Amino acid sequence: MTATGPSGDELLRLLGALANPHRLRIVAALRAERAYVSQLARELGISRALLQLHLRKLEAAGLVSAALELSEDGKAMKFYEVKPFLVELSPDTIAAAAPTLSTPAPGDEGERS
Repeated sequence: MTATGPSGDELLRLLGALANPHRLRIVAALRAERAYVSQLARELGISRALLQLHLRKLEAAGLVSAALELSEDGKAMKFYEVKPFLVELSPDTIAAAAPTLSTPAPGDEGERS
């Protein structure tokens, strides 16, 4: 993210990561405290496999981070926590981000100058 806001690709990644009810619930749950996968899956009532899929998407967008820790009994546990973020979504933000998209707009591929 730049000082003026996210690039077009960053904005798409952020919006895509948040455009799912499970992922919104995950961010909300992690806002209160960090959690390990099994604990979070029980709290949200979803399978660990589905949770991990959503956590990977959130992590790729830079919205959550993970740390592997050993429990007292020596088990490896992956803890997730939400990273602070703030994205202003306005027509101006979108207008500034749009020209930086790496994917060309439809019809731009074959244009000649």
